[in-house]
Amino acid sequence: MNRDSQTELQREERETGRIEAFSDGVFAIAITLLVLDLKVPRAIREPATLARSLFTQWPTFAAYLTSFITIGIMWINHHQLFTVIRRVDHMLLILNLLLLLMITFIPFPTSLLAEYFGHSGEFLAAQLYAATFFFASVFFNLLWRHASHGHRLLSHQADQELVRGISKSYAFGPIFYLIILAVSFWSVEISVIMSFALALFFALPKRAVVRHLPTKS
Repeated sequence: MNRDSQTELQREERETGRIEAFSDGVFAIAITLLVLDLKVPRAIREPATLARSLFTQWPTFAAYLTSFITIGIMWINHHQLFTVIRRVDHMLLILNLLLLLMITFIPFPTSLLAEYFGHSGEFLAAQLYAATFFFASVFFNLLWRHASHGHRLLSHQADQELVRGISKSYAFGPIFYLIILAVSFWSVEISVIMSFALALFFALPKRAVVRHLPTKS
């Protein structure tokens, strides 16, 4: 690699590095805000009463855990994408901001679902919760497909098998979340369980993709 190529590569890495650093900060703030809905019971002296008080917060814990895992997995996938994406254009910046818009919004429907679970309004809360993840997955896919179309923003090391593997693994997200959104009109409990199960599914390593990920060295 000649000096001009090295200089260009370093410039490209600085550009994608700035996006990653900014995005990492947004993900970190969003995932931290989730814990604010967990309330410490006050003025309780009996262990049994404390246990009951904590148990009554189980919807909050369930929503917190589901959202935490989902945001965490999106952060991992975002990081993996930027080991492949090596160049930046204006549209990529816009799509990344739209993704971060949904990420920062997640604590609100999480809090809403925890507050209204089992009460009047729980269906609307569950629908907003599922819709938020649906749009987050849509923007995630749009970001990747814009970058990968014609390999215009990808590393020269990224082969077709890698690109197809990533595209295939991410394409199911919007479909599954759309199904969860439809289920939330019928059953809040099942929609939350499905959201949690989907988060666990995406937490599993995609060996076919990870094996082919290039490094930034």
